[in-house]
Amino acid sequence: MEEQTRSYTTLNLGPTHPATHGIFQNVLKMDGEQIIDAEQTIGYIHRAFEKIAEHKPYYQITPLTDRLNYCSSPINNIGWHMTVEKLLGIKTTRRIDYLRIIVMELARIADHLVCNSVIGVDSGALTGFVYVFQERERIYEIYEEISGARLTTNMGRIGGFERDITGAAIEKIREFVDRLPKILHEFEKLLMRNRIFMDRTISVGSISAERALNYGFTGPNLRAAGVDYDVRVVDPYCSYSDFDFTIPLGTQGDTYDRFCVRQEELWQSLKLVKAALENLPAGKFQVDAPQFCLPPKEDVYSKMEALIWHFKIVMGEIEAPAGEVYHAVEGANGELGFYLVSDGGRTPFRLHFRRPCFIYYQAYPEMIRGGVLSDAILTMSSMNVIAGELDA
Repeated sequence: MEEQTRSYTTLNLGPTHPATHGIFQNVLKMDGEQIIDAEQTIGYIHRAFEKIAEHKPYYQITPLTDRLNYCSSPINNIGWHMTVEKLLGIKTTRRIDYLRIIVMELARIADHLVCNSVIGVDSGALTGFVYVFQERERIYEIYEEISGARLTTNMGRIGGFERDITGAAIEKIREFVDRLPKILHEFEKLLMRNRIFMDRTISVGSISAERALNYGFTGPNLRAAGVDYDVRVVDPYCSYSDFDFTIPLGTQGDTYDRFCVRQEELWQSLKLVKAALENLPAGKFQVDAPQFCLPPKEDVYSKMEALIWHFKIVMGEIEAPAGEVYHAVEGANGELGFYLVSDGGRTPFRLHFRRPCFIYYQAYPEMIRGGVLSDAILTMSSMNVIAGELDA
């Protein structure tokens, strides 16, 4: 009888951006402050990227990938380029691979800095967020030196990079990797053993390894539950096998573990950037495949053949071989995959993005059920749900 007379409240969590860090909605069934049940609504910014890509030449799809996880867009760009290279049978040089590792790991650092500092904000600690955002800005300055862009970078090209890395970019990277350790130590001192932060995050939003695997988790959210799956190790690409790095693991799969795993991954990414920069091989920044790689601008102005290739590539007149490929990279949120089907035309016949956010967000109601409203915000922050990657 008591259960029948109990009244519940329906609460909309989102789709306003400040509450949910993105435009998506959760309809919560509340008993006071306790969450009894939840139902997600997504698709508010769905932009039909996969369908748009089927009408674009391969060369022009890179800007679409920028707008998936825009906190680490170069990983999206390079993952797409490697997928096309797999279809074309293009093998990149070690210099290209090492440059890609540098760029991707800088992107991972930028992404994790945002995620972990936002967890701090949602637990009541704004200082760390403001502090590490300065380092994110330094990474954007490196992006700008390499590609001319900052957030949506359109970084790299099929077969390598648009241009070679400059001395100024290398100097900025060296300054950054020398500076970041002190910043990370101070950030960790602020939060890692902070009693308020620990009380707000330990045992909040927990998920077991078995349930995480059942849902299809990958990336830091899966590793926080204790499963050592990392695409860079399981299926190495870009010469990652040349480097020694550790895969950090959690045990409880809660918000605190997700914070700690990402924090340790910051150190591992920093280690990878240093090693790749110190051992950067000589060689070309672009493979010799003129039908897919834009020729140097000076050649376009002075050589007829280069002008022809430039025109054909830009106008999307190059046909790709027929085939079906899947390629995945370790994105900041997990396994970022590209499933590409070509029928031998100038555009993909079918293209599907495996967005890690879309996969793991389905577990969100289970992770917040039984908790309180303030914990639901922290859980979402620690999962690093990015609206652009969720909806695509």
